[in-house]
Amino acid sequence: MKKYSPHTPARRGMSGINYRGLLTISEPHKKLTSGRKRAVGRNNAGRITVRHKGSGHKRLWREIDFKYDKIDIPAKVETIEYDPNRSGHIALVCYSDGERRYVLLPQSLKVGDKFSTSAKADIKVGNRLPLAKIPTGTFIFNIETKPLSGARLCRSAGNYAEVLGTDSGQTLLKLPSGEIRKINAKCWASIGAVSNEEWKLINWGKAGRSRWRGIRPTVRGSAMNPVDHPHGGGEGRQGIGLRRGPKTRQGKQAYGVKTRRKNKYSDKFIESRRKTKR
Repeated sequence: MKKYSPHTPARRGMSGINYRGLLTISEPHKKLTSGRKRAVGRNNAGRITVRHKGSGHKRLWREIDFKYDKIDIPAKVETIEYDPNRSGHIALVCYSDGERRYVLLPQSLKVGDKFSTSAKADIKVGNRLPLAKIPTGTFIFNIETKPLSGARLCRSAGNYAEVLGTDSGQTLLKLPSGEIRKINAKCWASIGAVSNEEWKLINWGKAGRSRWRGIRPTVRGSAMNPVDHPHGGGEGRQGIGLRRGPKTRQGKQAYGVKTRRKNKYSDKFIESRRKTKR
């Protein structure tokens, strides 16, 4: 982690990641980049559907390979790069047939290291195998939820899931949330954990850094007028009144209310729910 001298009140306590010691190149591979319009919380009519999003620095999109469809073709890491669209680092890899792709970088993988996507691959960091071939207790990331559909789970910085066992064509995984879930053993996953595990330790220090990231301010409901929020109004600081609990801006119950719909198709795959705060 990189600490800053407190030249200003905003700098005091601010911290960041020392990218200079981690990344090997500053410019991305041009053939694997493109422009992309960001939704910034608006729908197709331009109306705000997700609050607290907007503005932020312009980003160049990197085409990340989550399919890993080059089976039994070894790849070599050429560069380690920063991606503004995700918290983990990415790596430019060159396959033995000459094709280059961006992949999500696992921890401890360095420039010059090799990995492969194969059902016969060794159990080592970076290699990608079907869940049926991965032994119990192994940490994995970039996990598919349906065979050959592409990685969906455990893609954020420092994240990984633990293999608890395989039986009757289903693999039990313990996800970062604590949920224990069954996934088809034919799905593929990568060995290791996502890089840049220090991401969660960043102290952003000032509101401006959040604005650069596209995060707009959040105003307390109690600071609004009654027309704008159920908690608004009153002289001075007021509570929420005789309501049975805190409400959202739309008047619905908030905090501790279950939002998952009943009889969802994936309920049968969940062995143990994640632990939630009361």
